[in-house]
Amino acid sequence: MTAASLAVRAKAASRALNAAPTAVKNAVLERVASALTSMATASPILAANRVDVAAAVAAGLADAMVDRLRLDGQRLAALQRAVREVAGLDDPVGAISALKQRASGITVGRMQVPLGVILMIYESRPNVTIDAAVLAIKAGNAVILRGGKEALNTNRALAAIVADALKAEGLPEDGAIFVDDVAHDTLYALLGCVGTIDLAIPRGGPALIRAVNEHARVPVIQHYQGICHVYVHEQADLEMAERIVENGKVQRPGVCNATECVVVDNGIAERFLPAMAERLRASDVELVGCPRATAIVPDMVAATNADFDTEFLALKLAVKVVDGFDDALAFIAAHGSRHTEAIVTDNHPVAMRFLREVDASCVLVNASTRFNDGGSLGLGAELGISTTKLHAYGPMGLAELCTKKFVVLGAGEVRS
Repeated sequence: MTAASLAVRAKAASRALNAAPTAVKNAVLERVASALTSMATASPILAANRVDVAAAVAAGLADAMVDRLRLDGQRLAALQRAVREVAGLDDPVGAISALKQRASGITVGRMQVPLGVILMIYESRPNVTIDAAVLAIKAGNAVILRGGKEALNTNRALAAIVADALKAEGLPEDGAIFVDDVAHDTLYALLGCVGTIDLAIPRGGPALIRAVNEHARVPVIQHYQGICHVYVHEQADLEMAERIVENGKVQRPGVCNATECVVVDNGIAERFLPAMAERLRASDVELVGCPRATAIVPDMVAATNADFDTEFLALKLAVKVVDGFDDALAFIAAHGSRHTEAIVTDNHPVAMRFLREVDASCVLVNASTRFNDGGSLGLGAELGISTTKLHAYGPMGLAELCTKKFVVLGAGEVRS
């Protein structure tokens, strides 16, 4: 099956999904949710995942990457909850807003409509197969799922339950097409399907993002790397700052919203850094710092310039001491990836400046960077976190999988 024919099939299915009633789409999602923890379907999924994990370990994949790949009963249950949360959200398709009557007599509004066909390109994380499928379906889109080779068996098993759910509710199975061929040429051919694929969303490492941008002729929204900072302001609650840094770095170091660098005001660095270092040592975090940071914590390794531009995805944290708020903002602007940035401070005006002036898809005050994901922000799930600004910025949920068209209601008006 050629890439062009897959795209044509998805385009045809997208028309049926666009017209599908909310109740039917929600019934599809409920079937998917039930299958994720049903013994008959969950066991084959976990068996397929064990094959993928064993192969990844044998290939020497980093621990953080293996963690992204691994599924278990607890993670399937969490995935089930996310699917049901999406099912419980309002259907965005067809909603009309901003109705206003014009002097001519016509009434003008904006209607939310599906994007059409979404090409989802992702690595390692098999949960994306479900997240992308259920969000696309609920928003009336068809989706082409092109996962990485490291999760091929798991993705295949997960995609099968989505296809079965679509068929059972009378919708075309091509509403969620899984691409079994992981060859680069097949991906590049899909990226050239102008007129049938409406949007490509790559979710993975820098090499994947670069390859997609280089070969794409269809629009692309980037889920780029997460070089996420926590800025500890001179008026911060230092114990709170320790907890926020620890959570951001340690809870799941291999995910894109993990904290990769802590930025500390010089005025509190001597009080904060030794306590932070001691706390993180208990979790085997490797610290690399600028000269002022290593002078305060002598066993901290000297950071290279590259360290401040690296998404470690591991138990490693960079440390930078700065000369106040403006210096911190300049450092974040120079080294951030517009993904997630956080400040810890008790100074409200400073917090509000940080929210306004920091350019990132999610900016937090006194909270962990780990909160920047679709589930935590109330979207149920996400297709990725857009670090571009057209047309979405941040986690992409149902609203971001729609666009708006103008609708006009008249009573026989003609233009003079």
